[in-house]
Amino acid sequence: MDPKQNAARRALELIESGMALGLGTGSTANHFVRELGNQVRAGRFSDLRCVATSEATARLATAEGLTLVSLEDQPILDLTVDGADEVDPEWNLIKGGGGSLLREKIVAQASRTIAIVVDESKRVSRLGERWALPVEVIPFGWKTHLAHFRDLGGVPTLRLGEDGAPFVTDEGNFTVDIDFSNAGRGHGLAAPETLHAELRRRAGVVETGLFLGMASILIIGSAAGATLERR
Repeated sequence: MDPKQNAARRALELIESGMALGLGTGSTANHFVRELGNQVRAGRFSDLRCVATSEATARLATAEGLTLVSLEDQPILDLTVDGADEVDPEWNLIKGGGGSLLREKIVAQASRTIAIVVDESKRVSRLGERWALPVEVIPFGWKTHLAHFRDLGGVPTLRLGEDGAPFVTDEGNFTVDIDFSNAGRGHGLAAPETLHAELRRRAGVVETGLFLGMASILIIGSAAGATLERR
């Protein structure tokens, strides 16, 4: 069995009828949306109200027959289930590989509980070891940030779409992926909190893919099944 699918299925244990749910973006989150749709159609859950973190997730959720609402209609969520690109031992995360980090963070902030579903490969000893840090910036003046990103020890690259043009987020912004895999002593980020603050200080930087201290449930899938831990 696919480790991501095993993690998504384990997350169904957290669902109760009547919940307001945040639906994440990315391959593992997509598995969860499909599994949730299967269970709703089977009659296991009812009266779920879902907020999608991206237009892609919204389309998938609609196809699965889930009821979508906005954060304006449902400003407090019981639970968000989302994936991550990296998870460190303190459950800090890098997210944004799917291109929706801003909406994902807004939905996470609105949630009483955040459950992260990943496969075993996403666990790292230090954030940034294997995955570049996505940073969402407004298109105007995006190149002016690159020297600053390099001064912080990273190697920045503008994310491109399949057509070779800049990838544009659902909010109309660009994404710069900053590689810190060879930063400082060793690899990855020694002080993610400080880095997040330094990045956010710049006008035009909208948000970073550092999700620090937000996860309260971690589900890790493997070929044999999935484990669920709480904090």
